[in-house]
Amino acid sequence: MRRIGIDVGGTNTDAVLLDGDTVVHAVKTPTTADVTTGITTALRELLAAVAPAGPIDAVMIGTTHFTNAVVQRRDLTRVAAVRIGLPASASLPPFVDWPEDLAALVRGEVVMLEGGHEYDGRPIVPFDKTGMRDAARRIRAAGIASVAIASVFSPLNAECETRAAAILRQECPDAAVTLSHELGRIGLLERENATLLNAALVGLARQTTNAFTEALEASGLAAPLYLTQNDGTVMLAATAQAFPVYSFASGPTNSMRGAAFLSGLSDAIVIDVGGTTTDIGSLRRGFPREANNVVDVGGVRTLFRMPDLLSLGLGGGSLVGDDPLRVGPRSVGYRLVDESRVFGGETLTATDVAVAAGLIELGDRRRVADLPADLVRTVLARIHVTIEEGVDRMKTDAREEPLIAVGGGCFLVPERLPGVSEVVHVRHQAVANAVGAAIAQVSGEVDQIFQNLTRDAAIVEARRIAEQRAVAGGADSATLQVVEVEDLPLAYLPGNSLRVRVRVVGDIAERRGLASMTRETR
Repeated sequence: MRRIGIDVGGTNTDAVLLDGDTVVHAVKTPTTADVTTGITTALRELLAAVAPAGPIDAVMIGTTHFTNAVVQRRDLTRVAAVRIGLPASASLPPFVDWPEDLAALVRGEVVMLEGGHEYDGRPIVPFDKTGMRDAARRIRAAGIASVAIASVFSPLNAECETRAAAILRQECPDAAVTLSHELGRIGLLERENATLLNAALVGLARQTTNAFTEALEASGLAAPLYLTQNDGTVMLAATAQAFPVYSFASGPTNSMRGAAFLSGLSDAIVIDVGGTTTDIGSLRRGFPREANNVVDVGGVRTLFRMPDLLSLGLGGGSLVGDDPLRVGPRSVGYRLVDESRVFGGETLTATDVAVAAGLIELGDRRRVADLPADLVRTVLARIHVTIEEGVDRMKTDAREEPLIAVGGGCFLVPERLPGVSEVVHVRHQAVANAVGAAIAQVSGEVDQIFQNLTRDAAIVEARRIAEQRAVAGGADSATLQVVEVEDLPLAYLPGNSLRVRVRVVGDIAERRGLASMTRETR
């Protein structure tokens, strides 16, 4: 299978072509302000270097576009928030814990209705369908095109959310509807927050996936388009339009999956040094370790599937100052090739210091020959301490384990670190993120309550549902394998209740009839 992986970062857009398990070619181009131009340029350079022409089975794109939109407070859609749970939960309305500047951009109608369920599945009070219909008409009159619905304990019983969605689709047929039980876990505010963020990004997701599709068409590619998710797998572009929050932190996740593939290691610490940030995570069985606590996204507390990552404001483009000494968190980002000293600019960056120290050959070294040796040593020492502390924070025990260094700025990683058995460098380490996108598989996941079944029967049923979802997402059924199983008896629920979570992954099903790369394009 021939696949193209693309990762759109804050500084560079990377693209690789994989033929089976072989990296055929890789390119790195600057990210552009409109994103699409950078993808088109990367594809043009990649396809121009690949011979002979042959079929491309899939294109996978990883992007930080949606995370950046939240962090930078841009391109967000106004959202109607529907909370179903009265008379409970009235004291803490939707958006209560959001940063005020972000809430002011996103908050549209706020509706709180009677309904919801107790932790044991019993209704709190009957669902207020009349109030829901009145609210839907107000939402339509206000011109709001995106709605987030959250109900108390909906991961255990989603009936109220599905009934509310049915009414909304009758009254507001053009509105995008996000249901909290499809995204988050138990924990109303955090699950609701993830739902609100998703609803705020649905418009941008449509624009972005359409732009990605246009970039592929401009490059002469007719392959299926997938976007990477933050669990190391991919989803079809149509699914990404409905669930853009699943791409949060997908860039670092791609790097971790790429590091596992390129190194052959399935359990290790991974450090990905980019132009602006350094992300540190832990590989377990070839996939990123998942966070089990609340994750902050742009100042908003969320609780849904996210990798356990530590992000540091350190990268190749980090600004360096000497009075007082500082390295980052501000960065020149994708302007590195214009503003850093080794490329003819006037801004001192971490890359300039690395070139002066002889860690990497890049640009014109003569332009940093005047840097004081003491400053170079001090800056590198500060960088190394920052990395050392970050790695130590991500370790869960005292035993030594390997660390895989990837990313365009991995020359900043020292060769020896406490608690690290070895620092592993791999081929194509600068484009490990794009490699991770290219090798990504399709996943299917289920997390629900089963009653009146034995433990084995519940797990079998959960696996069946997860496999069904994976195949619906484009996986080859013959390649499915279980990568995670969790089960938790729920003593407070009736009927021998068991909460089961199963995740399966499988290779993308080949679609030779749809995928081709024309010689005219080349």
